[in-house]
Amino acid sequence: MSEYKAVVIAAGKGGWGGPLTILPTDKKKYVYSVTGGGIHPVAQRIADMTGGVPFDGFKSSVPFDEIAVAVIDCGGTARVGVYPMKKVLTVDIHATSPAGPLAQFITKELFVSGVKPDDVKEA
Repeated sequence: MSEYKAVVIAAGKGGWGGPLTILPTDKKKYVYSVTGGGIHPVAQRIADMTGGVPFDGFKSSVPFDEIAVAVIDCGGTARVGVYPMKKVLTVDIHATSPAGPLAQFITKELFVSGVKPDDVKEA
């Protein structure tokens, strides 16, 4: 039996998209932090509140279909669209909106931005 809990993540100040409901499962348990400095505080809060597994996406990787949510720090073009393109729920710590070559994949159902730890709430 799963011990995972759901959280709701709303767009932060100046942000776009969402809200997203994140509920890890045994198959999709990773809270994937792709922010370049270990596990970002937003990713850690999501992991702590949901029971998901925090994972540093710069040190290693897991298959896209095992990621419950990707936490990124992209202000513009590349990472901002990669995870939504793969249908991975994506949380950007920067207040960005759809842009770049992958903009068509960045939808409010898959993406939320401008997120700070306080924007992560119990569902």
